[in-house]
Amino acid sequence: MTHHTERSIIEPNRVYSREEVAEVLNVSLSTVKRLISSGQLRVSNPAGMRRVLIRGQHILDLLDQTEVKSEKAGSATPGKGKKKASS
Repeated sequence: MTHHTERSIIEPNRVYSREEVAEVLNVSLSTVKRLISSGQLRVSNPAGMRRVLIRGQHILDLLDQTEVKSEKAGSATPGKGKKKASS
């Protein structure tokens, strides 16, 4: 397995195996299988073939669909840390 700094770029038109997807995403093969079973990762399975084919674009789509949007840095939740004035 390659170190994360040496990982290749995901090419949209390239076809990947499940093992290659696991390596590119730095996850286990069972995680890739779960993503496929849940429908989060689209695959092609041509008739008569046991092999599952995964387009690079589908990997990129998965990453886009599951992207976590970070909150604005330094924003505080209103009312947190303030004590209520007693009457």
